[in-house]
Amino acid sequence: MLVISNQVSLAEREIEIEAIRAQGAGGQNVNKVASAIHLRFDIHASSLPDFYKERLLALRDQRISKEGVLVIKAQRFRTQEKNREDALERLRELICSVARVQKKRVATRPTRGSQTRRMDKKSQRGQVKALRGRVRD
Repeated sequence: MLVISNQVSLAEREIEIEAIRAQGAGGQNVNKVASAIHLRFDIHASSLPDFYKERLLALRDQRISKEGVLVIKAQRFRTQEKNREDALERLRELICSVARVQKKRVATRPTRGSQTRRMDKKSQRGQVKALRGRVRD
């Protein structure tokens, strides 16, 4: 069971984990041992609350297919067990990230004093640049 929060958790049967051979260099061991993990998670068929499902599907993440299946490939570690833990942790972090509600930005205007200071600095800078011209006798 994967615990996301106090109220939300996922059963092991909802997460499909498959061991595959890792890519890249690594010597003879890479060619023989299936240490990488492919984690598949069907968002639509999961027991997550609708709020989580909507937010996950709205993400512009290349790991989420058009059918709503999230695929995470973990091959960072040499052992299958560590890669499995890594994949599950990445899934948990992704689901937790959509649970956080962003604070709404409140539009503010610059103060009159800051505007005048900015304009004074601009004119001062313009005068410095104007004095850079050629010196005439």
